[in-house]
Amino acid sequence: MSIILGIDPGSRTTGFGLVKHAGGRFQYLASGCIRTKGDELAPRLHTIFQGISEIISQYQPQQFAIEQVFMAKNPDSALKLGQARGVAIVAATSAELSVAEYSARQIKQAVVGTGGAEKAQVQHMVQHILKLDGVPQSDAADALAVALCHGATQSSLIAMAGKVRKTVRGRFR
Repeated sequence: MSIILGIDPGSRTTGFGLVKHAGGRFQYLASGCIRTKGDELAPRLHTIFQGISEIISQYQPQQFAIEQVFMAKNPDSALKLGQARGVAIVAATSAELSVAEYSARQIKQAVVGTGGAEKAQVQHMVQHILKLDGVPQSDAADALAVALCHGATQSSLIAMAGKVRKTVRGRFR
């Protein structure tokens, strides 16, 4: 059993989602958004760092996953997003968590079944997979999707490793 913290970074709103993953099953723990105020970037980045650090302290996740930066049309927005990702990663590594990164296509593929899924589809599938009473807010749903993607990826890798071990053992008997 492990607790996975997923992060959907943003310089104005950073989504977070926590799931417990055990035996191929997921259980919802918490989700929400870290909202920043003001126009100056440095204080907003500090708010993100503090928020993620508090979440890590409170929930003690064993795994951390974050969405990779995509190239937006606006280079300034992409730079700010990258800086928000950076402080989230520093918060995780400060707590000695390893960092897994996934592209938006990988996350959508893992959760919805298609890399080109719309936000509403991601929200719906997150609600369905985690058996939530309502549709989660978009940024929180994206963060939960990151955590689900990481858990599913880890399960697949473990299953593949088990098959490889069985095959190798079979050859040498």
